[in-house]
Amino acid sequence: MLSAHETLLEVARPGCAPEFVPISVLPFLIGRGSESGNHLLLEDPRISRRCAAIVDVEGGYRLEDRGHRQGVFVNGRRIAQRLLADGDVIEFGLEDSCRIVFHSGPPQPSVASVLTRMEKLPGVETTAGAGGLSKLNLLLEATSLLHSALPLDAVLGSMLDHALTITHAERALLLEADADGTLKVRLARGSGGTELAAEGITPSQTALRSAVEQRVAVITDDLNLAGMNLQSAQSVVIQGLRAVVAIPLFAAPHARADESVMLRPGQLLGALYLDTRRAAAFSNLDRQILDALSAQAASILDNARLLEREREQRRTEQELSIAREIQQGLTPQGLRDFPHLAVAGVQHPCHAVGGDYFDVFPISDEATAFLIADVAGKGLGAALVTTLLKGAISGMRLGVGPVKVFDHVNRFLCEHSAVGRYATMFFGTMSATGRLEFLHAGHPSPLLIRKGQVSDLYLDGSLPIGLLEGAEFTASEALLEHGDTLVLFTDGIVEAENEQRELFGFERLREVTAAHAREPMESLQKAILGAVTEFARGAGQSDDITLLIVQYRRPATA
Repeated sequence: MLSAHETLLEVARPGCAPEFVPISVLPFLIGRGSESGNHLLLEDPRISRRCAAIVDVEGGYRLEDRGHRQGVFVNGRRIAQRLLADGDVIEFGLEDSCRIVFHSGPPQPSVASVLTRMEKLPGVETTAGAGGLSKLNLLLEATSLLHSALPLDAVLGSMLDHALTITHAERALLLEADADGTLKVRLARGSGGTELAAEGITPSQTALRSAVEQRVAVITDDLNLAGMNLQSAQSVVIQGLRAVVAIPLFAAPHARADESVMLRPGQLLGALYLDTRRAAAFSNLDRQILDALSAQAASILDNARLLEREREQRRTEQELSIAREIQQGLTPQGLRDFPHLAVAGVQHPCHAVGGDYFDVFPISDEATAFLIADVAGKGLGAALVTTLLKGAISGMRLGVGPVKVFDHVNRFLCEHSAVGRYATMFFGTMSATGRLEFLHAGHPSPLLIRKGQVSDLYLDGSLPIGLLEGAEFTASEALLEHGDTLVLFTDGIVEAENEQRELFGFERLREVTAAHAREPMESLQKAILGAVTEFARGAGQSDDITLLIVQYRRPATA
């Protein structure tokens, strides 16, 4: 049976590069949002929170439908559960949605397969003398160690020990390339399995530089017969070296989960280096075994880097998950109706966390406050500013006027220009009599629905908060009638693009709103979001989408 770390899911999201996600725990849960404990988060709002799961069974991995409304499909056929095979395509019955390819891990190498590969090497006879067979056995041992569960440095150290035994060299080094391509000693071993301090090792830089520049192994039996550059190298002369082996290690071409951390095929990973103060005689078999060990060393160095990046990515995802949970905790959940106000709201961040937010809260016994804000930018930076804004706005519960709060927040953001963020915002308070007092800071006007007709609440412009120090914000008033509805939105709706790069726009939003103006708020909300999704079909979401609908209802006692 495959172990969990040997298996990957290739996740293709609309408009995004493929992402490779390791199955790190079992059962492995797939669905929308993290509140259901999902390990693979799919942000498509049409996908169920509890969608599917991959479980460990005798013989491999099984995919189970855990309640996705549109069904779970493998290779185009709907399944309730199915044993997965390498290359199976998993889909969720939706157009322009996520597509997953299951990749099972590579089989463990067998002694027979390694011997078969060695038989194909030119000049190698497995029926050679005892010395040749002994060296082949050493290679087989080293190969099996490379796929063991031992710590990485222990595996690499054992590989160096085997290289020393095969070549009868005195020192063996594994050097690793840093981000600038500079080779630094990672491990150093002496004959007899002794561990050497990496700080005191001075390999021949001339041999290493020649191997890296020419991209070929430098294997010299007797330096007295080598070229003058290598003969006269300072480290060679000082240490009295007679034989040197320097083999560069390069990355092989294969897929990466994230293009930003992709290793280029042929990128330098490091080098295998051996030397001795005795003249050596490296046979054809010795050279081929060294090549085989070097290929294995390059492979595990490459995989080690990939594993470390995956760990960093998981740490980042965990931190983003925490940030998302905090932001969701600050967003009103299960909005309730107030005595004179009915509300409905929804927020879909473009990334794990977003720069949009809305809020509704009582500001007195006779008035309810509501607001919507959009911080410039996306992601974690914008989310931090939304948290700051929410904390500042909460001061209005203490009786501080909205104009003073807007002025204070504007000065704060301008004085801390290094934050580099500003925000558009609409803030309103609705009294039981229908009196609406509002401020707007660069935010598009809400749509006002009155008796089935749609209009803008205001036409005048204003500056965003945090853009210009000294900007003034003034309050305006309007009197609403029973049943009047305000549709508040962020620019993620009107700036949604389709595949032809056309914008959804204000006019389409007005048309959809007018067509559903007499319907309940929940139906209106669903119609607007559905129209945006249908318009942008095939194009990825590039901005946060937030919609807040409030309706004035005159109390019976008014």
